[in-house]
Parts: sequence; structure tokens; C-alpha cells
Amino acid sequence: MTVKQTATAGTTESSDIMITLKPNDSGIEVELDSNVKKQFGDHINALIKDILQKLSIDNVKVEAVDKGALDCTIKARTIAAAYRLRGESDYEWEAINSWND
Repeated sequence: MTVKQTATAGTTESSDIMITLKPNDSGIEVELDSNVKKQFGDHINALIKDILQKLSIDNVKVEAVDKGALDCTIKARTIAAAYRLRGESDYEWEAINSWND
């Protein structure tokens, strides 16, 4: 999917993450701001990229502001931003829930 707009999901409250998706020239680029980046940055980046790839979204820049979110929250926020990016609101929960964590 070619990205032509911007979409955001989440907050900067404690235990949450704000995911913003923007157009990018090539590939998925993740820019992470997190106080646990040193310990979990690689894992958070990989999780976001994996979700976007499963949703067939490429050529996107991700700005992620993490405030200690768990994997389930990162996944939910990334999916919500991706669906907003597409202009969709009918989530395919059965397909999403079948993904291995």
C-alpha cells in the first residue's frame, strides 16, 4: 500500500505509545522515542515493522513515542493507526488474533 496521508493512534500517557504513520520514499523506517529504548528498542522496532508488513503497509515512516507500553498495546496502536491510514474502521479481528505474538 502506498501511503499518501498521516495517521495517528495512542497517547503519551504512562503505559501507552503514540504511533504516527507518514509517507516514506522507501521501506519502513521507525523513529522511536522511549525511555526504555536501550533495553527494548530493537524489540519494539521489530514488533512495529512485523505488524505493518502483515498489514501490507510499506513505504511508511513511523514515529513512535513510547511511555512503557506492553507488546499488546504496541500491537493495538499500530493496527489502529494502520487502519486509520487506510480510512477503514472494519477491523478483521479474526485474522489479527491469529497472528503469533
